[in-house]
Amino acid sequence: MFHRLRVSLETYFEFQRLKTDWKTEIIAGVTTFITMAYIVFVNPAILKEAGMPLAPVAAATCIAAALGTLLMGAFARYPIALAPGMGLNAYFTYSVVKGMGVPWQTALGAVFLSGVAFLILTALGVRQWIVSAIPAGLYAALSAGIGLFIAFIGLRNAGLVQPNAATIVSIGNLRDPNTALAAFGILLIAVLQAWNLRAAILLGILGTTLVGALAGLVHWQPQAFRWQDMSATMFQLDVKSALQIGLLEIVFVFLFVDLFDNVGTLVAISKKANLQEPDGSIPRVNRILFSDAIATVAGSLAGTTTVVSYVESAAGVAAGGRSGVTAIVTGLLFIVALFAAPLIGAVPAAATAPALVVVGGLMLSSIGEIRWDDVCIAFPAFLTLVMIPLTFSIANGLAFGLTSYVLIHLARGRGREVPKAAYPLAVVLLIRFIYMGSRL
Repeated sequence: MFHRLRVSLETYFEFQRLKTDWKTEIIAGVTTFITMAYIVFVNPAILKEAGMPLAPVAAATCIAAALGTLLMGAFARYPIALAPGMGLNAYFTYSVVKGMGVPWQTALGAVFLSGVAFLILTALGVRQWIVSAIPAGLYAALSAGIGLFIAFIGLRNAGLVQPNAATIVSIGNLRDPNTALAAFGILLIAVLQAWNLRAAILLGILGTTLVGALAGLVHWQPQAFRWQDMSATMFQLDVKSALQIGLLEIVFVFLFVDLFDNVGTLVAISKKANLQEPDGSIPRVNRILFSDAIATVAGSLAGTTTVVSYVESAAGVAAGGRSGVTAIVTGLLFIVALFAAPLIGAVPAAATAPALVVVGGLMLSSIGEIRWDDVCIAFPAFLTLVMIPLTFSIANGLAFGLTSYVLIHLARGRGREVPKAAYPLAVVLLIRFIYMGSRL
């Protein structure tokens, strides 16, 4: 009986074709989890600033990550893990809730709507049209711009950067114990990464927390996890308010960034694992996108932000993971992590801020993909890159980058090089600028 089940599973996950085995897949799944487990600490720390309770958000993070990753493994059969996305959680907190004054319940409603829209677009096949509207150079700039955005938030939370009336920003007080602890955390994670430790970020968070505890900087009261505590965030989203015309832009950004984050990660991981077809196409791509959309909808219901595919999945692939079993193992470990949710309160901001700085820095690697020798591409990419952190908005970066890309190409007589789908999208973004100007 057991042998027959094992053979059936190996056939379903194509072990023979992929040249893999159970031991390799399990090790790969554990490797992926260890590499991205920092999200269990960092996501609640970011959403806490939006007014959301810490422990329930940590539990919601684990639930959304587990569901999305298990779906990716069992349904799509890819070694890709999912979790609430870095960048989108920052956009949720700092641009939408704090910047626009939108209640977090309403913002969660926008996340829910973006997930539903993504489901519909996937079913209709519209996602290809949207993807084709964005040139590769701008997509690379978007990733790097979000990286700068995240890093800036981390430096601010660490106290290394602070507001200044004369110079807008300046260096913080390095004699402050919490700021010094955060600086130590950044250096610790960097050193661990220099030694090629896959769990560098997670170990850095835990190590910094330990040092903070020894220095008397950690203040935490132990508490047991209770399922009823989840009610603080579960089903608290306000979809009706999110349907207001002024908030549809937020839905668009959640949808847009989620889509491109998924596509970029998917292409990178499938290429690294040799899972693409000879023509470059990706098998079962709809199942991948459905898994992500379902996880985003479920995550918003539980109380967390948009779920995306994680590039850290490459660590599991590097360890030999080739099938969906890798993702299933990672998803099961996120379920185990759920019961560690009460421990999240013991991790100070000085320990999570360094993770934001380091993750942001890692995202800058995409800058090398931009053709800086071509001004028609380089300048729009530059605008995308700098406007995201300087305006504290991913939406603004996308808008400046795409509209300038279209306009500069037209002015240079290179309109044929612009993706056809970019034209109507640029018009929509220009209308957005006019709408924003009318409110100033």
